[in-house]
Amino acid sequence: MKNRYFIVLLSLAIMVTFVFSANVYAKKRIVFGGGPAGGTFQVFANAIQVYKPIKRLDGYNIQAQSSAGSVENLRKVNSGKSHFAVVYSGHIWQARGGMMKNDKRRYLDVLAVSCLYGAPAQLIVRSDSGIKSCNDLIGKKVGVGNAGSGAFANCELFFTHIGIWDKIKRNAMGYNDAANAFGNNQLDAFWLFTAFPSGAVIMAAQTNDIALIDLDKDASTLGFYDKYPYFGRVSIPARTYKGVDSDAPSFQDCALWVANTKTPASLVYQLLSIVYTDEGLKHMVNQKKTFKEMSLSNGVKGIVTPLHPGAEKFWKEKGVLK
Repeated sequence: MKNRYFIVLLSLAIMVTFVFSANVYAKKRIVFGGGPAGGTFQVFANAIQVYKPIKRLDGYNIQAQSSAGSVENLRKVNSGKSHFAVVYSGHIWQARGGMMKNDKRRYLDVLAVSCLYGAPAQLIVRSDSGIKSCNDLIGKKVGVGNAGSGAFANCELFFTHIGIWDKIKRNAMGYNDAANAFGNNQLDAFWLFTAFPSGAVIMAAQTNDIALIDLDKDASTLGFYDKYPYFGRVSIPARTYKGVDSDAPSFQDCALWVANTKTPASLVYQLLSIVYTDEGLKHMVNQKKTFKEMSLSNGVKGIVTPLHPGAEKFWKEKGVLK
């Protein structure tokens, strides 16, 4: 009898283990494209992956995946290699119209889910460098962001528009590497396209007296906003960085959470319903203060391209869309 009892218990244990394992392996892997390690894009993707209510989703296993940034994410989502990612609003707008540099294909399978935060352009120089405007960069060594990143693409876009892209000595590198090179006098300036305050700029301000160039002036006078309507004006407030005691006018794009057209609308809706709660938004801000901009009221801010059906349903229910 004891042996029979033991065998029954063992059989039940095996069955429970089998069922549990089957459920785990039955979950569909969902890829969420982030960005370079330590960057805000990757922090967001990681934050989605580790949030417990999302980890408990039936049928899905969300996995964050690093990337070079916005442009790579755009292509991967469009091809279906990533189900979700973070991409700048402007890159989606350009890609839908076949206006990407050296790539005239139309990327129509990337749809917006929500606006996460504004990413302003920031151009850092030494305060005693004599560089007061973008034209003063001609002939100078400038860090322009990682190749394949949104920072690089937007730097090329803006500098080409104002006529200096081919007149500077370009150095493609990440923010921290650029800050180090700037501190070692290997760069005269470096460009960022990210939320403020940026850790790289904070680092640069510890070794040099810095200044931020007014980027809005050239953008306004040279028709940049007219040609690229997804950019908006913004000012980086005084004292955001050590030694910068006045506002720095600039422009910004919006970093968007996006999804492939074939990503289930029900999954998009579920994720938005989990993230855009008091608890979900608190979790995001705990991962990075940049995400304090996330809110129901800002949910579709800066989006100038079509929404995913699951997102459209969510934002209409919340009264953000009519």
